[in-house]
Amino acid sequence: MRGSDEWKGPLFSSVDLEARVRRDHPLRPIREIANAALWDLSEDFAALYPPKLGRPSVPLERLLAVSA
Repeated sequence: MRGSDEWKGPLFSSVDLEARVRRDHPLRPIREIANAALWDLSEDFAALYPPKLGRPSVPLERLLAVSA
């Protein structure tokens, strides 16, 4: 079963990584492109999960996203 894509905040870290990486870091635009490509595949990923079978999972695009 495919889980929801709700952001629940940091689970195991009290450090906000967004606050530690400067806003003009050159990898930020690359992260946005990679995450957008993964979200575009969301429907394809959803087709891999049978509805109402098993426990809810973490959406695959969330697992693969670069620091989502």
